[in-house]
Amino acid sequence: MPAPTSPVTHSPGVSPIGQRIHVVGQTTSGKSTLAAQLAETIGAPVVELDALNWLPNWVGLNETDPEEFTRRITEATAGDAWVVAGSYSNFSEPVFWGRLQTVVWLDLPLPLILWRVIARSWRRWRTKELLWGTNYERFLPQLKFWDRDSLLWWALHSHKKKRVRLLSHMSDPRWSHIRFIRLTSVREVDTFRAAVEAACRAEA
Repeated sequence: MPAPTSPVTHSPGVSPIGQRIHVVGQTTSGKSTLAAQLAETIGAPVVELDALNWLPNWVGLNETDPEEFTRRITEATAGDAWVVAGSYSNFSEPVFWGRLQTVVWLDLPLPLILWRVIARSWRRWRTKELLWGTNYERFLPQLKFWDRDSLLWWALHSHKKKRVRLLSHMSDPRWSHIRFIRLTSVREVDTFRAAVEAACRAEA
């Protein structure tokens, strides 16, 4: 298994991780948070795939209208600089991975992910947080680890599959133009973010 890749190198006058970045990982791994921070640091817009996908009443375009979802992703990543948060690999890879410069993979331990699923769902439900402008969290359904609609079920059943897929991509010639940065702990994520910020400040 390849070792985590976290060092950041910086070329003069450019972002140390490029201008077209995709932050991927399991649910609750911190994709949206890190993507927003990186986008602000390098001065690029952030694209949240969940925001493009979810319609009111938790209707997902990825299942109900994949052509529209593809159109939205294509439009959002048409520019020369962006940081995308969220996987949706069946859509993101054919749409923008050909132009991608860096994948930041948040490969956090499964026990941490499962705990975060419960804690985040509880917080969002309790505070009635509005998600992507159209939906509210449903807490109890997320605890049904035997139900395919539960985030616990999704985390348990997709964790190994996501890891195998991304490890394969790291050695796939199709993606040889992409730098993969794999972060396997919260500490590595924090160190990586700080390194990018420091490198950008040094060039400012």
